[in-house]
Amino acid sequence: MANIGQDEDFAAAQKKAEKLGAKKVFIEDLRSEFVEDFIWPAVQANAVYEDRYLLGTAVARPCIGRSQVAIARREGAQFVSHGATGKGNDQIRFELTCYALYPEVKIIAPWRVPEFYNRFKGRIDLMDYAQKHGIPVPVTPQAPWSMDANLMHISYESGILENPKSNAPADLYLMTKNPEDSPNTPDVLEIEFSKGVPVKVTNVKESTSKDSPLDIFSYLNEIGGKHGVGRIDIVENRFIGMKSRGIYETPGGTILLQAHLDIETFTMDKEVRRIKQGLGIKFAELVYNGFWYSPECDFVRHCIDKSQENVEGKVQLSVFKGQVYIMGRESTKSLYNEELVSMDVQGDYDPCDASGFIKINAVRLREHHRLQGLSSVKK
Repeated sequence: MANIGQDEDFAAAQKKAEKLGAKKVFIEDLRSEFVEDFIWPAVQANAVYEDRYLLGTAVARPCIGRSQVAIARREGAQFVSHGATGKGNDQIRFELTCYALYPEVKIIAPWRVPEFYNRFKGRIDLMDYAQKHGIPVPVTPQAPWSMDANLMHISYESGILENPKSNAPADLYLMTKNPEDSPNTPDVLEIEFSKGVPVKVTNVKESTSKDSPLDIFSYLNEIGGKHGVGRIDIVENRFIGMKSRGIYETPGGTILLQAHLDIETFTMDKEVRRIKQGLGIKFAELVYNGFWYSPECDFVRHCIDKSQENVEGKVQLSVFKGQVYIMGRESTKSLYNEELVSMDVQGDYDPCDASGFIKINAVRLREHHRLQGLSSVKK
């Protein structure tokens, strides 16, 4: 069992496993490596799948799988198993990780074993079985949805949420307050970046700060959750070919995305950023689809890491009523030239140069419209 920041009674989980017949129980604290090895590269990439999903589940799976495989190798286990459904993305993410890091391994996936899925048609059958045999489970008929929680987010899907028109129950959200009920005064934060990752967060009003990766991310979750930041309700395209409805809470990740986008634009060359933006989209797709340990994802991560060499500085922002508002930024690596861009100072720039720049860029447009476009159409 991986501790990646979910709210879990690990002692109770160990007792449950032993009661069910486990010979050995491994509960691994992976929180720090989850932040540093998986969340931070996603922050550097501005990784967002299909423009909205910050990949909280997808980035956790290779972290869990890596540790599971390490234990399997150490224990001499030839088999590993997972409980992911046969319709979802997680079976792919877990298994591609396992095969990449342990090529000889064999995988048991009950939801793809006919004897299992013919007996248990779905979650209701499983709940009935658990109740009959005294197996405690967190899912109840009153809260019949699937939930995945970790340090980065909580996701909710399945059950009553499968109807895409149905509104989420008000009591569904566990990580964030309803923005309507959040404080009436904002928290003002200063986030310091080095090489594209946060190295310090300071609450300006309270003069408190955090500077370890785990503490930084946990604190941003706390502030974001308090103000109802990071809620989304979306329909997304699963890798396996179907659409699914998911509800996500990603408070700390949402704050970091806005802050990182700001400091990156401030310090990165325009054309480098254009290329890097495409790499970020590709990275998000690879991670979503389970290819964290593929050679192409390794290549993309190295390119993104290279792009972050000068992404350093501080961003001030306000967190309030479900929103993140950027207030200012500073950096010794900034490419912003105040005198050059000023409307009040001439600076080292001749406005006459713009005439030639515009005319050169107009050549293509003039020829296109002269020969094929609007100006060639007879009235």
